[in-house]
Amino acid sequence: MYVVTGSAGGIGGSIRERIEAEGHDVIGVDVLDAEVHADLATVDGRRAAIDEIGRIAGHALDGLVVAAGIGGSTGAPSSLVARVNYFGAVTLLDGLRPLLERGDRPAAVAIASNSASAVPFDDPTLVDLLLDDNEEGAAAVTAGMDGEIVYAQSKLALARAVRRRVQEWGDAGVRLNAVAPGPVLTPLTQQALDHPVTGPLIREYPIPLGRWGEKEEIAESVWFLLRTATWVHGGVLYVDGGTDALLNPDRL
Repeated sequence: MYVVTGSAGGIGGSIRERIEAEGHDVIGVDVLDAEVHADLATVDGRRAAIDEIGRIAGHALDGLVVAAGIGGSTGAPSSLVARVNYFGAVTLLDGLRPLLERGDRPAAVAIASNSASAVPFDDPTLVDLLLDDNEEGAAAVTAGMDGEIVYAQSKLALARAVRRRVQEWGDAGVRLNAVAPGPVLTPLTQQALDHPVTGPLIREYPIPLGRWGEKEEIAESVWFLLRTATWVHGGVLYVDGGTDALLNPDRL
């Protein structure tokens, strides 16, 4: 049994289809069109999602993918971007780990973003507050911040949170990794393309392979980390056509 958040469409929907293609059952989590309806922007919504997943799954889960997210160009408050992208992910990761510990070759994958390394910033306050689990402080700091910056920093914090859990999760026998996609044409990306500022920037985004990714390519990478790459733990896999390597060639 697997869980996928953000399963109603976009990358999350493709991940769900990929897992189901292997014959596995999936519990989808989304605000609509899912087995578990949940608002991951709120503490109560996350708690309710964890409880309902436990009720449906029973005693164990084999895998978890936290793919739910909000883009920075959607017009949503920047605080909402931080709440969903970071706290909506790490709370479910930590809350569902006990079920994963009883699963078959259990693994979890968080969907980060290559914007975490592509969007420069000088002030790390938001990232630090997210990693310190200070949700209200993080929400306050986002006031007046550009949504795309909040998006990038929330995804950076998520990738770091994955790596910081490597020993604890390893001791529990559960692998945890992240995938950092580049531009993929999804409803989330389309909203950014329609934005007068971010749209032109995305269209000029350098991609060495010369094309955008497909949702199915991200889903394939997630499946690789869930079931095939059994000695990969604490990794961040960039699935972005080479953009991160182009922009950060000397960073390992």
